Amino acid sequence: MKSVPTKKTYLVGATLFAAALALPSYQPAFAEAAPEKGIVAFKYLNYEDKDTNPAQERMEISAATISVMAPIAGKWSISTTYTNDSVSGASPSHYNEYKPEFVSGASKIEEKRHAVDFSLTRYFQRGTITLGSSYSSENDYISRSYSAQGSLSSEDKNTTFTLGGSYTTDTINPSDDEPGFFEKRTVAGLVGITKVLTKVDILQLNLGYSRGRGYFNDPYKMLDARPDRRESETVMTRWNHHFDGTDGTSRLSYRYYTDTFGVNAHTFGLEYVQPVAGDWTITPSARFSSQTAADFYYPMPPEGEGIDPTGTYSSLDQRLSSFGALTLGIKVEKRIAKDWLIDAKYENYEQRAAWSMTGGGDKGLSPFSATFVQFGISRQF
Repeated sequence: MKSVPTKKTYLVGATLFAAALALPSYQPAFAEAAPEKGIVAFKYLNYEDKDTNPAQERMEISAATISVMAPIAGKWSISTTYTNDSVSGASPSHYNEYKPEFVSGASKIEEKRHAVDFSLTRYFQRGTITLGSSYSSENDYISRSYSAQGSLSSEDKNTTFTLGGSYTTDTINPSDDEPGFFEKRTVAGLVGITKVLTKVDILQLNLGYSRGRGYFNDPYKMLDARPDRRESETVMTRWNHHFDGTDGTSRLSYRYYTDTFGVNAHTFGLEYVQPVAGDWTITPSARFSSQTAADFYYPMPPEGEGIDPTGTYSSLDQRLSSFGALTLGIKVEKRIAKDWLIDAKYENYEQRAAWSMTGGGDKGLSPFSATFVQFGISRQF
């Protein structure tokens, strides 16, 4: 299990952003054998969010990543990834229809981030052990992470058990109106099982736990005071089914998340991977997520009313509100001369308070949308 340091909390699509830059896999999803060939890959991703105010300059991120995986002596493999991304635009105090000045008065951001991670894997007859570390830095944020993961398969290789953990330390040095250094430490664990049900079905179940202590505030948001502890639990299940008639594969997933902030979230995902003539592969995808609001989320009042949050903790951050979000995407891949693979992917993210499965969304929130465009090329060696 690898803990991926993300950008500060202004990146709504941080999870999707990190996943999109992952090393392409030439190995079967259920393989335990050491890879016979290495991979070198380059990916470029552009992220841009949008606002209902056409005059408002919004956040844009461009990222370039180089990844390398190499086998060693038939029993080991090493992987490393370097990412360089740039962020530009405005970080709004709040997405709000009642008080648009909180958007137009956003703080400008111009910065770069450098991130590198490294992992070493040892392959055994019925399992693997992976050790990893990562480092990410920008002008006001440094993240360090260390991780370990092991897997063990049954004698018939139809069932694999996974156990992993990570430790992450973050140092925050806000460049805005809140000077000083702040720290956050997070310990996370994962236990999972993957089962081959039939020759065309694979099922996976993962349970995760995370405990964080330290600074969880967003210093670039107004009136933001959060607890200094956050614990979360996740349940993730995946089901892959191969269709012999079309040679396509469906990938269904469901994730449940709950934490001590009071946020409960459901995420449903669907992909369909379809090979076509000429070594092309087309993968349409859809993902829907819905969450409840944090216990201390404070809705922005209508125009003419003052802002006076009560209680020890309060936040106007719309990412802690109740909302639903839909992401639609399509990915196209082309294999060239067996060893080369090129790909392109487009995704559109739409978020609305009214789409929350539980209702009670903040009616004052503006609709939010974002787009992801990704290009990649990789080669086996």
